[in-house]
Parts: sequence; C-alpha cells; structure tokens
Amino acid sequence: MSKGVGKILLGFISSQVFVVLLLLLYYKNFSLLNYINSSFYISSILLFTSLLVFTVTSGFFDAISFSFRTVFAGKENGEKIKSIHEMTPLSEMVKINTNPILIVGLLDFVLMLAALSIYYL
Repeated sequence: MSKGVGKILLGFISSQVFVVLLLLLYYKNFSLLNYINSSFYISSILLFTSLLVFTVTSGFFDAISFSFRTVFAGKENGEKIKSIHEMTPLSEMVKINTNPILIVGLLDFVLMLAALSIYYL
C-alpha cells in the first residue's frame, strides 16, 4: 500500500471514529438520522478546510496580502517598502497537501449520501 493511500485510509477511519464519538456524545443514541447529521458536519468541515487551504496555496490571496503590507508600511520609509517586496508570499508560507483531506471529506460525504438514500427509501 502506498503512503498516500495509507494516509487516506487512516484519515477515513479516524473521521468515522470521530463521527461515531460525536454521535454518541452529542445525540446520546445511535440512529441513522443522527449518523447522517454527524457525518455531514465532519465532511463539511473537511471539505471546507481543504478548499480554503487550496485557495490560499494557489496564490489567490497573495495580491491582497501584498496590498495590505504596502498600505500599512507607510510611504515615508523606503527600507520598509524594500523589505515588503522581499517578504515571502502567503502562498509560499502554507505548504499543505490538501488532496488527502479532500478525498477523506469526499468519502465521508459519499457515505453520508448513501445513508441519506437508505433513510429516505
């Protein structure tokens, strides 16, 4: 088994354990509707986090962060502006592989949709 598949499998199993723990701690009983609700929360958090980190690493916010740095540095000091141009962009600071998080979130979401289809049948 490759390293990436192992991370995804471990993440999927741990997310399902977390779903069951959330289910038992918050709802106090195990039902299909409660499982659907809990897995929706967990998969939504995973998907939102992976998409947010992907957006940051793609360089979308680099121009915005550079603009804020330039505005708050002021115009009176030339050395500050030089140091702003030498600062590391935001997309280079965040180096996280979002693929395992995205795949685990999608797997949880698909499992939640399967449980939802069973619930309504």
